Amino acid sequence: MTAAEQKAFGVYVHWPFCLSKCPYCDFNSHVRHATIDQERFARGFAREIETTAARVPGREVTSIFLGGGTPSLMKPETVGAILDAIGKHWRVATDVEVTLEANPTSVEATRFAGYRAAGVNRVSLGVQALDDASLKMLGRLHSAREALDAVAIARRSFERYSFDLIYARPDQTPAMWTDELKLAIAEAAEHLSLYQLTIEEGTPFFGLHAAGKLKTPDEAIARALYDVTQEACAQHGLPAYEISNHARPGAECQHNLVYWRGEEYAGIGPGAHGRLDINGVRHATATDKRPETWLMRVEANGHGVITDDHLNSVERADEFLLMGLRLAEGIDPRRYAALAGRQLDPDRIAILREEGAIEVEADGRLRVTQAGFPVLDAVVADLAA
Repeated sequence: MTAAEQKAFGVYVHWPFCLSKCPYCDFNSHVRHATIDQERFARGFAREIETTAARVPGREVTSIFLGGGTPSLMKPETVGAILDAIGKHWRVATDVEVTLEANPTSVEATRFAGYRAAGVNRVSLGVQALDDASLKMLGRLHSAREALDAVAIARRSFERYSFDLIYARPDQTPAMWTDELKLAIAEAAEHLSLYQLTIEEGTPFFGLHAAGKLKTPDEAIARALYDVTQEACAQHGLPAYEISNHARPGAECQHNLVYWRGEEYAGIGPGAHGRLDINGVRHATATDKRPETWLMRVEANGHGVITDDHLNSVERADEFLLMGLRLAEGIDPRRYAALAGRQLDPDRIAILREEGAIEVEADGRLRVTQAGFPVLDAVVADLAA
């Protein structure tokens, strides 16, 4: 582990509100037709930050991620108050990455200038598709033109920006996706997040899919779409550094690397998860998902945490394996052994190498191959057994 990896500490702040609920989304997001009391929520965030910092004092924050929901529905003043609270209770690295998620419908140049003034230095746009029919099918409120306009505003406002697209959509062919991807790569300076559409239980898409009213590409087409994604991005200088994330070297999202490298992070806000090291024990925390209930808990107790589990060595090692093998850089098996108290099984490693699913680098790092990524879950399960 490098010194940079050792000192990484992230703060995730969850803004749970959206203008509408997308039919594929199973995230903790809520639509409110009444005006949201942002000042009260800002005080709640600040209070929970204070309480969390008291549990893990002395950390230096290397990344902050304002996720959602739709954080771009926050006033710049709300964002400023949250960042001020983080800076008040922890040291903040001079090169801290501060990312804000935004939807194209809520992107305004003046608001973006306000976020930049508040301290945001990277923005991640939920574009999801670059054609209007797909956007309508996905329940998005913006058009392809609005999405590209939002990207242009982001480009002018921030040195670093990224956007998301969803592929393996109904009736999507590899040729259609190739064209869309070329346009996306031309618009993306340094980073793209490209996710296959998954049908999640409890979403409207789940019911439609079960009833045969929503047909997603079969396994062969989905694999072809994945292959197109890898090839096109690598060819244009944005190789995959994680199974769904592509970046120019050096432009990787530092906050997401905190998760995938098994580092520490604080989860602030309704439904936020955290991983905190307290007295040598890794704590897995989660707060109340319901925004108003979370707020009342914070006002009464100083925090909205409803789950605080101690991860044992096996759980911690398995989580490290599950997250770390998503990265193109892979994992150091010695760190796994230090966490688990046992080595990875050399016979299983040998079999997976023979099958072409994993590689072992000269320095001993273990990484999943391009051929292994589509069956990553099976590879992880095999190694963890």
